[in-house]
Amino acid sequence: MEPRLNMFTSPVAGKFWKHMIAANKVLTESSVPDSTLELVKIRASQINGCGGCLDMHTKDAAAAGETATRLNLVAAWREATVYTEAERAALELTEQGTRIADAAGGVTDEAWANAAKHFDEEELSALVAQIALINTFNRGNVMIRQPGGDYQPGQFG
Repeated sequence: MEPRLNMFTSPVAGKFWKHMIAANKVLTESSVPDSTLELVKIRASQINGCGGCLDMHTKDAAAAGETATRLNLVAAWREATVYTEAERAALELTEQGTRIADAAGGVTDEAWANAAKHFDEEELSALVAQIALINTFNRGNVMIRQPGGDYQPGQFG
């Protein structure tokens, strides 16, 4: 499978994606644990069907020490015992923030309040930005049919 476009050979798209990658780096500097940010990226990518992002984020998470059990259970996090309450709150926020069109009113007050129990305002800002950013990456990659499978951990720095 070949992507419809190479987003790095187009001057406009290449510049855009470089800024998106730089924005992601800013989020890794927040106090939200990197493992939580990866779980957020994986869950949104599962919902959006983004093979390229799933390939990247599962491999990066594994390279950073995430266990296979936790990676394999992300899609069923509600029924899994391997996530902290803070991670569960972040995953719920991710699902509701990713499925805005499916939910009248978007993120519920209950989901927001639960996330606010575990994350301060700066961390919530980072989570909202991460959810928005991964959804942007997902949508771009799905539109161009960016395949998964060939990513090497850390490939994009």
